[in-house]
Amino acid sequence: MNRAENLSVTGRHLLDRRGFLAHTATGLGAIALTHLLGREGLLAGERPVIDPTRPYAPRRPHFPPKASRALVIFCAGAVSQLETWDYKPALIRHDGQPLAGGPAVTFQGPAGNLARPQYEFRPRGRSGKMISDLVPHLAQLADEVSFIHSLTSKTNTHGPGENFLSTGFVPDGFPSIGAWVSYALGSENQDLPAFVAIPDPRGVPQASVNNWGPGFLPAEFQGTPFSAKEPLRHLTSPLGTPPASDRAARELLQRMNRHHLERHPGDGSLAARIASYELAARMQLSVPEISDLSTEPAHLLKMYGADDTRNPTKAAFARNCILARRLLERGVRFVQLFNGAYASGGELNWDGHNKLREQYDVHAAILDQPAAALVCDLRQRGLLEDTLVVWCTEFGRMPMFQKGSQGRDHNPDGFTCWLAGAGVKRGFSHGATDELGRQAVENILSIHDLNATILHLLGLHHEQLTFEHNGIERRLTDVHGTVIREVLA
Repeated sequence: MNRAENLSVTGRHLLDRRGFLAHTATGLGAIALTHLLGREGLLAGERPVIDPTRPYAPRRPHFPPKASRALVIFCAGAVSQLETWDYKPALIRHDGQPLAGGPAVTFQGPAGNLARPQYEFRPRGRSGKMISDLVPHLAQLADEVSFIHSLTSKTNTHGPGENFLSTGFVPDGFPSIGAWVSYALGSENQDLPAFVAIPDPRGVPQASVNNWGPGFLPAEFQGTPFSAKEPLRHLTSPLGTPPASDRAARELLQRMNRHHLERHPGDGSLAARIASYELAARMQLSVPEISDLSTEPAHLLKMYGADDTRNPTKAAFARNCILARRLLERGVRFVQLFNGAYASGGELNWDGHNKLREQYDVHAAILDQPAAALVCDLRQRGLLEDTLVVWCTEFGRMPMFQKGSQGRDHNPDGFTCWLAGAGVKRGFSHGATDELGRQAVENILSIHDLNATILHLLGLHHEQLTFEHNGIERRLTDVHGTVIREVLA
Protein backbone atom coordinates (compact mmCIF):
# COMPACT_ATOMS: atom_id res chain seq x y z
CA MET A 1 0.00 0.00 0.00
CA ASN A 2 1.22 3.48 -0.82
CA ARG A 3 1.19 5.34 2.52
CA ALA A 4 1.26 8.71 0.74
CA GLU A 5 -2.32 8.09 -0.38
CA ASN A 6 -3.47 8.44 3.24
CA LEU A 7 -1.83 11.86 3.65
CA SER A 8 -3.49 15.24 3.24
CA VAL A 9 -2.64 17.47 0.29
CA THR A 10 -0.27 19.47 2.51
CA GLY A 11 1.30 16.27 3.84
CA ARG A 12 1.99 14.95 0.34
CA HIS A 13 3.42 18.34 -0.61
CA LEU A 14 5.91 18.06 2.26
CA LEU A 15 7.33 14.90 0.69
CA ASP A 16 8.67 17.20 -2.00
CA ARG A 17 12.04 18.62 -0.89
CA ARG A 18 11.39 22.16 -2.09
CA GLY A 19 7.92 22.17 -0.54
CA PHE A 20 9.29 20.85 2.74
CA LEU A 21 11.94 23.59 2.95
CA ALA A 22 9.42 26.29 2.03
CA HIS A 23 6.96 25.20 4.75
CA THR A 24 9.80 24.88 7.28
CA ALA A 25 10.80 28.51 6.66
CA THR A 26 7.19 29.64 7.13
CA GLY A 27 6.88 27.58 10.30
CA LEU A 28 10.03 29.08 11.80
CA GLY A 29 8.65 32.53 11.12
CA ALA A 30 5.37 31.62 12.82
CA ILE A 31 7.26 30.31 15.87
CA ALA A 32 9.27 33.54 16.05
CA LEU A 33 6.12 35.65 15.75
CA THR A 34 4.38 33.63 18.47
CA HIS A 35 7.38 34.14 20.76
CA LEU A 36 7.38 37.91 20.20
CA LEU A 37 3.62 38.24 20.70
CA GLY A 38 3.81 36.19 23.87
CA ARG A 39 6.67 38.27 25.23
CA GLU A 40 4.65 41.44 24.62
CA GLY A 41 1.52 39.91 26.15
CA LEU A 42 -0.42 40.17 22.88
CA LEU A 43 -1.58 36.59 22.46
CA ALA A 44 -5.35 36.24 22.73
CA GLY A 45 -6.53 34.01 25.54
CA GLU A 46 -3.29 34.21 27.52
CA ARG A 47 -4.29 32.94 30.94
CA PRO A 48 -2.73 33.76 34.30
CA VAL A 49 -0.25 31.18 35.57
CA ILE A 50 -1.56 30.29 39.03
CA ASP A 51 0.30 28.26 41.62
CA PRO A 52 -2.45 26.22 43.36
CA THR A 53 -0.50 26.41 46.63
CA ARG A 54 -0.45 30.25 46.37
CA PRO A 55 -3.58 31.22 44.39
CA TYR A 56 -3.64 34.72 45.90
CA ALA A 57 -0.03 35.58 45.08
CA PRO A 58 0.33 38.83 43.08
CA ARG A 59 0.56 38.31 39.32
CA ARG A 60 1.82 40.55 36.55
CA PRO A 61 -0.76 42.42 34.46
CA HIS A 62 -0.67 42.30 30.67
CA PHE A 63 0.90 45.77 30.52
CA PRO A 64 1.87 48.51 33.01
CA PRO A 65 -1.36 49.60 34.72
CA LYS A 66 -2.54 53.07 35.65
CA ALA A 67 -4.42 51.68 38.67
CA SER A 68 -3.22 49.14 41.23
CA ARG A 69 -6.67 48.67 42.76
CA ALA A 70 -10.31 49.54 42.12
CA LEU A 71 -13.26 50.77 44.17
CA VAL A 72 -16.75 50.32 42.69
CA ILE A 73 -19.57 52.29 44.37
CA PHE A 74 -22.67 50.44 43.17
CA CYS A 75 -26.00 52.21 43.75
CA ALA A 76 -28.65 49.49 43.55
CA GLY A 77 -32.14 50.22 42.25
CA ALA A 78 -31.31 52.24 39.10
CA VAL A 79 -30.55 55.83 40.08
CA SER A 80 -32.28 58.41 37.87
CA GLN A 81 -29.70 60.18 35.71
CA LEU A 82 -32.20 63.05 35.38
CA GLU A 83 -32.12 63.81 39.11
CA THR A 84 -28.33 63.55 39.47
CA TRP A 85 -25.78 63.96 36.67
CA ASP A 86 -27.57 64.44 33.30
CA TYR A 87 -28.84 68.03 33.04
CA LYS A 88 -31.75 68.42 30.59
CA PRO A 89 -33.15 71.98 30.42
CA ALA A 90 -35.56 70.86 27.66
CA LEU A 91 -37.21 68.60 30.21
CA ILE A 92 -37.97 71.68 32.29
CA ARG A 93 -39.52 73.47 29.29
CA HIS A 94 -41.71 70.50 28.39
CA ASP A 95 -42.73 69.63 31.95
CA GLY A 96 -46.26 68.20 32.09
CA GLN A 97 -46.53 67.59 28.34
CA PRO A 98 -46.91 64.15 26.70
CA LEU A 99 -43.83 62.76 24.98
CA ALA A 100 -44.49 63.06 21.26
CA GLY A 101 -44.13 59.65 19.64
CA GLY A 102 -43.20 58.12 22.97
CA PRO A 103 -44.25 54.71 24.26
CA ALA A 104 -47.78 54.43 25.61
CA VAL A 105 -46.64 51.71 28.00
CA THR A 106 -43.25 51.33 29.70
CA PHE A 107 -41.87 48.57 31.92
CA GLN A 108 -44.40 48.78 34.76
CA GLY A 109 -47.44 50.22 33.02
CA PRO A 110 -48.92 53.22 31.17
CA ALA A 111 -46.65 56.22 30.66
CA GLY A 112 -47.63 59.64 31.99
CA ASN A 113 -46.41 63.08 30.96
CA LEU A 114 -42.88 64.43 30.92
CA ALA A 115 -41.66 65.52 34.34
CA ARG A 116 -38.94 68.06 35.05
CA PRO A 117 -35.97 67.11 37.26
CA GLN A 118 -37.11 67.06 40.85
CA TYR A 119 -34.00 68.94 42.02
CA GLU A 120 -32.24 72.09 40.83
CA PHE A 121 -29.01 71.76 38.85
CA ARG A 122 -26.10 74.19 39.35
CA PRO A 123 -22.66 74.63 37.74
CA ARG A 124 -19.93 72.99 39.82
CA GLY A 125 -16.19 73.53 40.06
CA ARG A 126 -13.93 75.07 37.47
CA SER A 127 -15.44 72.85 34.80
CA GLY A 128 -18.91 74.32 35.38
CA LYS A 129 -20.46 70.86 35.19
CA MET A 130 -24.21 71.01 35.91
CA ILE A 131 -24.98 68.66 38.81
CA SER A 132 -28.09 68.31 40.93
CA ASP A 133 -28.63 69.65 44.45
CA LEU A 134 -29.62 66.08 45.36
CA VAL A 135 -25.91 65.27 45.86
CA PRO A 136 -24.17 68.49 46.95
CA HIS A 137 -21.11 66.77 48.45
CA LEU A 138 -20.47 64.54 45.43
CA ALA A 139 -21.10 67.58 43.21
CA GLN A 140 -18.00 69.17 44.70
CA LEU A 141 -15.96 66.42 43.03
CA ALA A 142 -16.96 67.59 39.53
CA ASP A 143 -13.39 68.53 38.63
CA GLU A 144 -12.11 65.07 39.65
CA VAL A 145 -14.52 63.06 37.55
CA SER A 146 -15.03 61.72 34.02
CA PHE A 147 -18.76 61.38 33.38
CA ILE A 148 -20.04 58.84 30.85
CA HIS A 149 -23.55 59.90 29.83
CA SER A 150 -24.32 57.38 27.08
CA LEU A 151 -24.34 53.96 28.71
CA THR A 152 -26.91 51.36 27.69
CA SER A 153 -27.97 48.03 29.19
CA LYS A 154 -29.44 44.84 27.72
CA THR A 155 -32.24 44.60 30.27
CA ASN A 156 -34.65 46.77 32.25
CA THR A 157 -35.09 44.38 35.19
CA HIS A 158 -33.11 44.91 38.40
CA GLY A 159 -31.68 41.45 39.09
CA PRO A 160 -30.61 40.75 35.49
CA GLY A 161 -29.44 44.37 35.23
CA GLU A 162 -27.16 43.91 38.23
CA ASN A 163 -25.92 40.66 36.70
CA PHE A 164 -25.11 42.46 33.45
CA LEU A 165 -23.29 45.28 35.21
CA SER A 166 -21.28 43.02 37.52
CA THR A 167 -20.66 40.00 35.25
CA GLY A 168 -21.19 41.15 31.64
CA PHE A 169 -24.06 38.65 31.21
CA VAL A 170 -27.78 38.88 31.95
CA PRO A 171 -28.28 35.23 33.14
CA ASP A 172 -26.92 33.87 36.40
CA GLY A 173 -23.77 31.78 36.60
CA PHE A 174 -21.04 34.07 35.25
CA PRO A 175 -18.01 35.42 37.14
CA SER A 176 -18.18 38.91 38.61
CA ILE A 177 -15.70 41.57 37.51
CA GLY A 178 -13.99 41.46 40.90
CA ALA A 179 -13.52 37.70 40.56
CA TRP A 180 -11.99 38.19 37.08
CA VAL A 181 -9.60 40.82 38.49
CA SER A 182 -8.48 38.69 41.44
CA TYR A 183 -8.08 35.68 39.11
CA ALA A 184 -5.87 37.77 36.83
CA LEU A 185 -3.86 39.77 39.36
CA GLY A 186 -4.01 38.05 42.75
CA SER A 187 -3.60 40.14 45.87
CA GLU A 188 -1.04 42.59 47.23
CA ASN A 189 -1.92 41.57 50.79
CA GLN A 190 -1.68 37.87 51.63
CA ASP A 191 -3.55 38.35 54.93
CA LEU A 192 -6.72 39.74 53.35
CA PRO A 193 -8.93 38.66 50.44
CA ALA A 194 -8.13 40.05 46.99
CA PHE A 195 -11.79 40.99 46.51
CA VAL A 196 -14.17 42.29 49.18
CA ALA A 197 -17.86 43.13 48.72
CA ILE A 198 -19.44 45.47 51.29
CA PRO A 199 -23.26 45.16 51.31
CA ASP A 200 -25.45 48.11 52.26
CA PRO A 201 -26.53 48.33 55.92
CA ARG A 202 -30.12 47.78 54.74
CA GLY A 203 -29.41 44.43 53.08
CA VAL A 204 -27.92 42.73 50.03
CA PRO A 205 -28.69 43.91 46.46
CA GLN A 206 -31.28 42.27 44.21
CA ALA A 207 -28.87 39.87 42.45
CA SER A 208 -27.24 39.16 45.81
CA VAL A 209 -24.08 37.03 45.63
CA ASN A 210 -24.03 37.09 41.81
CA ASN A 211 -22.47 40.55 42.14
CA TRP A 212 -19.39 39.11 43.83
CA GLY A 213 -19.59 35.41 42.89
CA PRO A 214 -16.91 33.42 41.01
CA GLY A 215 -19.26 31.85 38.46
CA PHE A 216 -17.22 29.14 36.72
CA LEU A 217 -13.85 30.54 37.86
CA PRO A 218 -12.15 28.68 40.72
CA ALA A 219 -14.01 29.35 43.97
CA GLU A 220 -11.02 31.00 45.64
CA PHE A 221 -11.52 34.11 43.46
CA GLN A 222 -15.01 34.94 44.71
CA GLY A 223 -15.54 38.11 46.71
CA THR A 224 -15.64 37.97 50.49
CA PRO A 225 -18.72 39.83 51.77
CA PHE A 226 -18.56 41.69 55.06
CA SER A 227 -19.25 45.17 56.36
CA ALA A 228 -18.70 47.39 59.36
CA LYS A 229 -22.15 46.32 60.60
CA GLU A 230 -21.85 42.61 59.70
CA PRO A 231 -18.23 41.47 60.23
CA LEU A 232 -16.96 38.13 59.05
CA ARG A 233 -18.40 35.26 61.03
CA HIS A 234 -16.51 32.42 62.73
CA LEU A 235 -13.29 34.43 63.11
CA THR A 236 -12.87 33.40 66.72
CA SER A 237 -12.63 29.93 68.21
CA PRO A 238 -15.62 28.32 69.95
CA LEU A 239 -16.42 29.74 73.37
CA GLY A 240 -14.27 28.23 76.07
CA THR A 241 -11.40 27.03 73.87
CA PRO A 242 -8.10 28.34 75.33
CA PRO A 243 -6.06 30.32 72.74
CA ALA A 244 -3.05 28.01 73.16
CA SER A 245 -5.17 24.91 72.47
CA ASP A 246 -6.79 26.57 69.46
CA ARG A 247 -3.38 27.51 68.05
CA ALA A 248 -1.99 24.00 68.64
CA ALA A 249 -4.99 22.46 66.85
CA ARG A 250 -4.46 24.73 63.83
CA GLU A 251 -0.75 23.90 63.69
CA LEU A 252 -1.52 20.15 63.83
CA LEU A 253 -4.11 20.51 61.06
CA GLN A 254 -1.61 22.43 58.95
CA ARG A 255 1.02 19.68 59.34
CA MET A 256 -1.53 17.01 58.42
CA ASN A 257 -2.62 18.97 55.35
CA ARG A 258 1.00 19.41 54.25
CA HIS A 259 1.75 15.70 54.63
CA HIS A 260 -1.38 14.85 52.66
CA LEU A 261 -0.40 17.27 49.92
CA GLU A 262 3.09 15.73 49.72
CA ARG A 263 1.46 12.34 49.09
CA HIS A 264 -0.76 13.86 46.35
CA PRO A 265 1.49 16.49 44.70
CA GLY A 266 -0.61 16.78 41.55
CA ASP A 267 -3.91 17.54 43.31
CA GLY A 268 -4.43 21.23 42.52
CA SER A 269 -7.87 21.38 44.14
CA LEU A 270 -6.44 20.05 47.40
CA ALA A 271 -3.68 22.66 47.31
CA ALA A 272 -6.27 25.38 46.67
CA ARG A 273 -8.38 24.22 49.64
CA ILE A 274 -5.35 24.25 51.90
CA ALA A 275 -4.44 27.74 50.68
CA SER A 276 -7.97 28.98 51.37
CA TYR A 277 -7.88 27.56 54.93
CA GLU A 278 -4.51 29.19 55.52
CA LEU A 279 -5.87 32.54 54.30
CA ALA A 280 -8.83 32.10 56.64
CA ALA A 281 -6.43 31.54 59.53
CA ARG A 282 -4.50 34.70 58.68
CA MET A 283 -7.77 36.61 58.37
CA GLN A 284 -8.58 35.68 61.98
CA LEU A 285 -5.81 38.11 62.90
CA SER A 286 -6.07 40.72 60.14
CA VAL A 287 -9.85 41.23 59.74
CA PRO A 288 -10.66 42.16 63.37
CA GLU A 289 -7.92 44.79 63.24
CA ILE A 290 -9.07 46.29 59.95
CA SER A 291 -12.74 46.24 61.03
CA ASP A 292 -12.00 48.06 64.29
CA LEU A 293 -12.89 51.67 63.47
CA SER A 294 -12.34 52.87 67.03
CA THR A 295 -8.82 53.91 66.02
CA GLU A 296 -10.17 56.45 63.51
CA PRO A 297 -9.91 60.06 64.77
CA ALA A 298 -13.09 61.98 65.62
CA HIS A 299 -12.58 64.54 62.86
CA LEU A 300 -12.48 61.76 60.26
CA LEU A 301 -15.66 60.14 61.57
CA LYS A 302 -17.30 63.55 61.34
CA MET A 303 -16.03 64.09 57.78
CA TYR A 304 -17.67 60.83 56.68
CA GLY A 305 -20.82 61.35 58.76
CA ALA A 306 -20.14 58.21 60.77
CA ASP A 307 -21.04 60.11 63.96
CA ASP A 308 -24.52 61.10 62.72
CA THR A 309 -26.84 60.02 65.53
CA ARG A 310 -29.95 61.36 63.74
CA ASN A 311 -29.49 59.08 60.73
CA PRO A 312 -28.20 55.66 61.84
CA THR A 313 -28.37 54.21 58.30
CA LYS A 314 -26.19 57.02 56.99
CA ALA A 315 -23.75 56.50 59.88
CA ALA A 316 -23.61 52.76 59.12
CA PHE A 317 -22.97 53.41 55.41
CA ALA A 318 -20.29 55.94 56.38
CA ARG A 319 -18.56 53.27 58.46
CA ASN A 320 -18.68 50.98 55.41
CA CYS A 321 -16.97 53.74 53.43
CA ILE A 322 -14.22 53.99 56.05
CA LEU A 323 -13.85 50.19 55.94
CA ALA A 324 -13.50 50.42 52.14
CA ARG A 325 -10.70 52.94 52.49
CA ARG A 326 -8.89 50.80 55.06
CA LEU A 327 -9.12 47.75 52.78
CA LEU A 328 -7.74 49.69 49.79
CA GLU A 329 -5.04 51.16 51.98
CA ARG A 330 -3.87 47.66 52.88
CA GLY A 331 -3.68 46.43 49.30
CA VAL A 332 -7.06 44.75 48.71
CA ARG A 333 -7.25 44.64 44.92
CA PHE A 334 -10.98 45.14 44.33
CA VAL A 335 -13.59 46.61 46.68
CA GLN A 336 -17.27 46.68 45.73
CA LEU A 337 -19.25 49.05 47.97
CA PHE A 338 -23.05 48.84 47.75
CA ASN A 339 -25.51 51.63 48.43
CA GLY A 340 -29.08 50.34 48.39
CA ALA A 341 -30.51 46.86 48.94
CA TYR A 342 -33.15 44.68 47.27
CA ALA A 343 -36.42 45.62 45.53
CA SER A 344 -38.79 47.15 48.07
CA GLY A 345 -40.93 49.68 46.25
CA GLY A 346 -38.05 52.11 46.50
CA GLU A 347 -37.92 52.08 50.29
CA LEU A 348 -34.52 50.36 50.57
CA ASN A 349 -32.92 51.35 47.27
CA TRP A 350 -33.14 53.85 44.39
CA ASP A 351 -36.10 52.22 42.61
CA GLY A 352 -38.19 55.41 42.46
CA HIS A 353 -41.42 54.37 40.74
CA ASN A 354 -44.06 56.08 42.86
CA LYS A 355 -42.61 58.60 45.31
CA LEU A 356 -39.29 59.52 43.71
CA ARG A 357 -38.68 62.85 45.41
CA GLU A 358 -39.67 61.60 48.85
CA GLN A 359 -37.55 58.45 48.59
CA TYR A 360 -34.55 60.11 46.94
CA ASP A 361 -34.34 62.60 49.79
CA VAL A 362 -33.79 59.60 52.08
CA HIS A 363 -31.34 57.71 49.86
CA ALA A 364 -29.21 60.73 48.93
CA ALA A 365 -28.78 61.67 52.59
CA ILE A 366 -27.27 58.20 53.13
CA LEU A 367 -25.02 58.18 50.04
CA ASP A 368 -23.81 61.72 49.45
CA GLN A 369 -21.58 62.83 52.33
CA PRO A 370 -19.97 59.42 53.09
CA ALA A 371 -19.19 58.58 49.44
CA ALA A 372 -17.77 62.04 48.74
CA ALA A 373 -15.67 61.85 51.91
CA LEU A 374 -14.31 58.47 50.80
CA VAL A 375 -13.04 59.91 47.50
CA CYS A 376 -11.61 62.99 49.27
CA ASP A 377 -9.92 60.80 51.89
CA LEU A 378 -8.31 58.65 49.18
CA ARG A 379 -7.06 61.83 47.50
CA GLN A 380 -5.66 63.30 50.75
CA ARG A 381 -3.74 60.08 51.44
CA GLY A 382 -2.30 59.92 47.91
CA LEU A 383 -4.24 56.72 47.19
CA LEU A 384 -6.30 58.23 44.38
CA GLU A 385 -3.15 58.37 42.24
CA ASP A 386 -3.22 54.59 41.78
CA THR A 387 -6.83 53.74 42.71
CA LEU A 388 -9.64 53.69 40.16
CA VAL A 389 -13.03 54.80 41.54
CA VAL A 390 -16.20 53.83 39.65
CA TRP A 391 -19.69 55.10 40.48
CA CYS A 392 -22.38 53.04 38.74
CA THR A 393 -25.98 51.85 38.72
CA GLU A 394 -27.71 49.12 36.68
CA PHE A 395 -29.71 51.39 34.33
CA GLY A 396 -31.49 54.74 34.27
CA ARG A 397 -34.96 56.25 34.38
CA MET A 398 -37.55 57.55 31.90
CA PRO A 399 -38.09 61.31 31.35
CA MET A 400 -41.83 60.94 31.98
CA PHE A 401 -43.57 60.00 35.21
CA GLN A 402 -45.56 56.81 35.28
CA LYS A 403 -49.26 57.46 34.86
CA GLY A 404 -50.90 58.22 38.19
CA SER A 405 -47.59 58.34 40.09
CA GLN A 406 -44.77 60.67 41.07
CA GLY A 407 -41.97 58.40 39.90
CA ARG A 408 -40.08 57.27 36.82
CA ASP A 409 -39.99 53.85 35.16
CA HIS A 410 -36.92 51.81 34.16
CA ASN A 411 -34.81 52.98 31.20
CA PRO A 412 -31.93 50.85 29.87
CA ASP A 413 -31.41 53.03 26.76
CA GLY A 414 -29.40 55.88 28.25
CA PHE A 415 -27.88 56.47 31.69
CA THR A 416 -24.78 57.79 33.45
CA CYS A 417 -21.83 56.47 35.42
CA TRP A 418 -18.55 58.15 36.30
CA LEU A 419 -14.90 57.31 36.83
CA ALA A 420 -12.28 59.07 38.95
CA GLY A 421 -8.70 58.52 40.04
CA ALA A 422 -5.87 56.67 38.36
CA GLY A 423 -5.57 57.10 34.60
CA VAL A 424 -8.84 59.06 34.21
CA LYS A 425 -9.37 62.56 32.81
CA ARG A 426 -10.56 65.10 35.35
CA GLY A 427 -13.56 67.39 34.88
CA PHE A 428 -14.58 65.67 31.65
CA SER A 429 -17.85 64.47 30.10
CA HIS A 430 -18.27 61.92 27.34
CA GLY A 431 -21.34 60.82 25.38
CA ALA A 432 -24.86 62.23 25.57
CA THR A 433 -28.51 61.31 25.69
CA ASP A 434 -31.15 63.14 23.65
CA GLU A 435 -32.54 66.50 24.83
CA LEU A 436 -34.99 64.80 27.17
CA GLY A 437 -32.56 62.22 28.54
CA ARG A 438 -34.43 59.19 27.26
CA GLN A 439 -31.95 57.60 24.87
CA ALA A 440 -28.19 57.65 24.28
CA VAL A 441 -27.52 59.38 20.96
CA GLU A 442 -23.86 60.41 21.03
CA ASN A 443 -20.95 57.95 21.52
CA ILE A 444 -23.36 55.18 22.49
CA LEU A 445 -21.71 52.72 24.88
CA SER A 446 -22.51 49.43 26.58
CA ILE A 447 -21.62 47.88 29.92
CA HIS A 448 -19.08 45.79 27.99
CA ASP A 449 -17.25 49.02 27.07
CA LEU A 450 -17.28 50.18 30.70
CA ASN A 451 -15.90 46.85 31.94
CA ALA A 452 -13.26 46.79 29.17
CA THR A 453 -12.14 50.23 30.35
CA ILE A 454 -11.94 49.18 34.01
CA LEU A 455 -9.78 46.17 33.07
CA HIS A 456 -7.61 48.36 30.84
CA LEU A 457 -6.86 50.77 33.68
CA LEU A 458 -5.83 47.78 35.79
CA GLY A 459 -3.38 46.69 33.07
CA LEU A 460 -5.52 43.94 31.53
CA HIS A 461 -6.52 43.35 27.91
CA HIS A 462 -10.21 42.45 28.13
CA GLU A 463 -9.93 40.24 25.02
CA GLN A 464 -7.05 38.25 26.48
CA LEU A 465 -8.38 37.65 29.98
CA THR A 466 -10.16 34.34 29.34
CA PHE A 467 -11.18 31.08 30.98
CA GLU A 468 -12.33 27.95 29.17
CA HIS A 469 -15.76 26.79 30.33
CA ASN A 470 -17.78 24.07 28.60
CA GLY A 471 -15.50 24.26 25.58
CA ILE A 472 -15.88 28.04 25.17
CA GLU A 473 -13.21 30.64 25.87
CA ARG A 474 -15.23 32.94 28.11
CA ARG A 475 -14.37 36.50 29.09
CA LEU A 476 -15.95 39.32 31.09
CA THR A 477 -16.88 41.26 27.96
CA ASP A 478 -18.26 38.23 26.06
CA VAL A 479 -17.45 38.94 22.36
CA HIS A 480 -17.96 42.70 22.71
CA GLY A 481 -16.35 45.70 24.33
CA THR A 482 -14.09 48.58 23.36
CA VAL A 483 -11.96 50.59 25.77
CA ILE A 484 -13.43 54.09 26.19
CA ARG A 485 -10.18 55.86 25.36
CA GLU A 486 -11.77 59.31 25.38
CA VAL A 487 -11.95 59.26 29.22
CA LEU A 488 -8.33 58.10 29.67
CA ALA A 489 -5.81 60.67 30.83
